[in-house]
Amino acid sequence: MTEDDDLAALCAGAGRSLAEAERPVLDQHGLSMWQYVVLSALSAGAVPSQLVLAQQIRYDKTRLIALLDTLEAAGLVAREPDPADRRARVVRLTSEGSRRHAAVRDAIREVEERKLAGLSPETRRQLRSALAHLANSD
Repeated sequence: MTEDDDLAALCAGAGRSLAEAERPVLDQHGLSMWQYVVLSALSAGAVPSQLVLAQQIRYDKTRLIALLDTLEAAGLVAREPDPADRRARVVRLTSEGSRRHAAVRDAIREVEERKLAGLSPETRRQLRSALAHLANSD
């Protein structure tokens, strides 16, 4: 791949490379990438309904239930009735979920540092900024 490739191809290649490098970290902590995505979303502090969580992480709401079941069985998340709508459930991190998320996040940051070792701190900051912009634009 070169700088002249389409952005989608570059992002896909970078994503695959990072996912492969992060897989051993996730395996070591007993998480899938999607489980880590859920923990990351919940670590932001909001306690969303299951529907809002699915929308935030862009994950199929019908498949989210099984993912949350696994995380709940592991003691990493808790689901409770939404006080505003008793038919809905809100999801929150447990203290063990917060601890596990922080450990995985720290280990993933170490992987990222190794992958970005040839870039200056300013270039790394610009890369993160550009990727955040792309991820949040519609």
